[in-house]
Amino acid sequence: MDAEPAPKVYPSPELSLTGLNTLGISMARIDFAPMGINPPHTHPRATEILTVIEGRILVGFVTSNPENLLITKVLEKGDVFVFPQGLIHFQKNLGHEYAIAIAGLSSQNPRVITIANAVFGSNPDIAGDILAKSFQVDMNVVYQIQSKF
Repeated sequence: MDAEPAPKVYPSPELSLTGLNTLGISMARIDFAPMGINPPHTHPRATEILTVIEGRILVGFVTSNPENLLITKVLEKGDVFVFPQGLIHFQKNLGHEYAIAIAGLSSQNPRVITIANAVFGSNPDIAGDILAKSFQVDMNVVYQIQSKF
């Protein structure tokens, strides 16, 4: 299975908008391919507010331990959703057309940690036995996933 391309984010989350410098906020435009996803990730330094400009987007986040409750909602054009700081969240374009969203973040340097990249694409690799036990899978499954990163 080929990896799906990441959504285009303008500007890059690692860059700042000069006009917002020192104001403690940032924003980005996210262009979703048809049925595209912004995979599970977190912003350790910011709360995110997402506004749908075009399309229909499924959004969700997972609350912290021990509940790990999944909160989801389907957003239409004009809808807004908030992802609390530090919680794992995602977005998926539900349409067969492109979708566009604007994300505002409560930090000029929110950072982003994409969960799969961090766990399976670390350098050096996290030991296979640790991940196998953590995800309750065979080590060969871990090695297969790590090989994709």
